[in-house]
Amino acid sequence: MKVAPARSTMEGRVSEEIRWFVGFDWAHEQHRVCLLDGAGKRVAERDVPHDGAGLAQLCEWLIETTATTRPGALAVAIETPRGPVVEALLERGFQVFAINPKQLDRFRDRFSVAGAKDDSRDALVLGHSLRTDRDAFRRLTIDDPLVIELREWSRIDDELKDERTRLTNRVRDQLWRYYPQAGAITDDVAADWFLDLWDKVPGPAQAARVTEKTIARILKKHRIRRFDAAELLRRLRQPALVVAPGTVAAAMAHIGTLSARLRLVNQQIKQAERRLDEGSSISRSSKPSAGWTNCADQSRTTRGRSASSATLRSCVPVQGSEGSHSPRCSPRPASLCADEIIMCCDCCRASPR
Repeated sequence: MKVAPARSTMEGRVSEEIRWFVGFDWAHEQHRVCLLDGAGKRVAERDVPHDGAGLAQLCEWLIETTATTRPGALAVAIETPRGPVVEALLERGFQVFAINPKQLDRFRDRFSVAGAKDDSRDALVLGHSLRTDRDAFRRLTIDDPLVIELREWSRIDDELKDERTRLTNRVRDQLWRYYPQAGAITDDVAADWFLDLWDKVPGPAQAARVTEKTIARILKKHRIRRFDAAELLRRLRQPALVVAPGTVAAAMAHIGTLSARLRLVNQQIKQAERRLDEGSSISRSSKPSAGWTNCADQSRTTRGRSASSATLRSCVPVQGSEGSHSPRCSPRPASLCADEIIMCCDCCRASPR
């Protein structure tokens, strides 16, 4: 969800007058909902199953209970800024506000100092806090479909790279057991070229028999020019460790399973980065929606990738006079931020740093 700070009543109305407040204590199987009127009086409360029918019935129940024809008159407070619950409420036109769970803990102390989990109390605290301290919440809006997809690909990319790091460390541990000279060749033992090399030379015994031509073919295939085949073969043929019988076979079997998983992860990372590049190019070339446009410097490149995907910058409106904007720009890493795909406003005057 796109997040924007909510303005207090002193700064003007958020979008339309709010007459009802809903505290939504979400869970994986069953949610708790508490409905309050403008004075903070509890009007109704109910449990909602987490399925399509349950969420649809909740929306109808809120409209019927409040006897309103304007869903925007209801403000819903929830502890998550995204997910099917948030999307369902926004699609029906309700105003949805998110708060950090840790911040909600401070509001909970107003009602009880007990630390036990209570769904009804949490829903009540959410509704009351939104009514009295709306500035502490962030208003959510529906994202563009492309933004939603790009954000998910960004999370996938981050998860895959974390998995790659874990597998890499395990490969290096196994090489340390019996074949340290191979692990010393490169810092990235998860690279495809090294996995191909290990397939051909998985241990000291194979290194003694392999030909220089075989090594040269692997280096040429992956365009490795840091060292030649003779140098690489000399390093692999350094005196081997003396280990217990069976250690080499066990470590090689372990690395074999890790190698297959690393190849798949490497392939999926390339797919994720390609999709992020394609999506960024589409968002840059397509017509911006609702006064928003991509602010990445198209002239810069980072490691051969366009700046639109390698570096994204944010510029968000701040509270103040109408039309006032303050650029809050910062470089983004090669993988897009998992929590926020940036769409920059036309008023941004910041230049890339």
